[in-house]
Amino acid sequence: MTRILAYRFSAFGDVAMTAPVFREFLEQNPDVEIVMVSRKNFEALFADIPNVIFKGVNLDDYKGIFGLRRLANELIKEFHPDLIANLHDVIRTKILDKIYRRKGLKVFKINKGKEEKEDLTNVWNLNKTQLKKTVERYADVFREMGFSVELSHALRPISGEKSGIGFAPFAQHRGKMLPLEKSFELAKILAQKQTIYFFGGGKSEAETLEHWEREIPNTFSLAGKLSLQEELNKISTLELMISMDSANMHLASLMGTRCVSVWGQTHPFAGFLGFGQSEEDVVQVKDLTCRPCSVFGDKECYRGDWACLEELHVQKIVEKIL
Repeated sequence: MTRILAYRFSAFGDVAMTAPVFREFLEQNPDVEIVMVSRKNFEALFADIPNVIFKGVNLDDYKGIFGLRRLANELIKEFHPDLIANLHDVIRTKILDKIYRRKGLKVFKINKGKEEKEDLTNVWNLNKTQLKKTVERYADVFREMGFSVELSHALRPISGEKSGIGFAPFAQHRGKMLPLEKSFELAKILAQKQTIYFFGGGKSEAETLEHWEREIPNTFSLAGKLSLQEELNKISTLELMISMDSANMHLASLMGTRCVSVWGQTHPFAGFLGFGQSEEDVVQVKDLTCRPCSVFGDKECYRGDWACLEELHVQKIVEKIL
C-alpha cells in the first residue's frame, strides 16, 4: 500500500473540489491511501471516501517556520508517508515541501496555471478560452507521481427521494454575488411552485435568510442550523441547487446534485465549475468583453457599474429550472 500525504488548507470550495478527485483516483488505484491534511472543520467532505484518512489541524498551533517544522515532523511520525502531494502551493505549503525534501521524500505540487489565469483576467484580452479544469490540475499531481487516473466529470446522484430546491445566494466577494434584491425576487418566483431551502453561513447571512423565510411562503432557512455533515446530507436529497460561483456549488457536486450556478466577475473558463456540473446550467452575462476580470471575484469593478451582475436577469435562472 502506497501512502500519499496530501495537503490543502483553504479555501473551502477548493478543498471540496479535491474530494471527487480522490474518490475516482482511489477507485482506479486501490493499493493507494491518501492522508488528507486540512482544517478540522472540513472533515465531513471526505467522510465516505474509502482509503482516505483525514487529519484536521489548527494552523494557529503551527505558526512560522518552527511551527511548520513541528507539523511536518508530527505528520511523518504519525503516518510514515511514501509520497507528498502539495495541492495548495502557497508560502506555508512551500515551506512544508522544503522540509519534506530535506528528509528525502519526493514532493509533487499542483500547477495552478497562474500566468494563464492572469492572461485570462486581463480586461484587454479579447481572446479568452477555457483553461484546464482545477480538478484535472489536482489529478495531474497524482499522474506526475506515475499513477494513471481518468476523471469521469460526471455527477453521482445519491439514490433516494429528491424534493425541493436549495438556494445559496451569498459568496465571499461582491464580484461573485447576485445583488440580494435579485436573489430575493428569484426566491419569490421559485417558491410559488417549489419548496426552497436557503443555505448560508455566519450571523448576518443567517439574519437575512431568516427575514426572507418570514417574507416568502414555502421557504425555509437552514443557515447556521446544520453541521457540515447535515448540510451535505440535505443537499443530497434536493432536486437542484442554485449557487453563486462559491463553495455550495462544489458541495452539490460532492453529493451528486445538479447545480445551476451564477457567475459575475468570474467565469467557468478559469476552471472552477463544479465537478460534473453542466455548462448548460451556467448563468452569466455573455456579451461583456471585460469578463472574467478576476479569478476569485475579489476585484473592484473595472467599469464601475458591476454590469456582469446588475444586468443578469433572474428570468434567465428561472428558465433553467421551471
